[in-house]
Amino acid sequence: MKIIIEQDKCVASGQCVLAADDVFDQRDEDGIVVLLNDNPSAERLADVRQAATICPALAITVEE
Repeated sequence: MKIIIEQDKCVASGQCVLAADDVFDQRDEDGIVVLLNDNPSAERLADVRQAATICPALAITVEE
């Protein structure tokens, strides 16, 4: 799995952090998404996919 973050698209809604807080975080200064773990465990795959799906700016892509 490859997780791609497009920070320039991010609107800092924080939905990704709510879905997978061990994979995603937000910068303190502006709330833009930060990838904490680019190789999450198989158990977290569903949460990472959910984060990509619910992102209002579509700033997260998951490639299998």
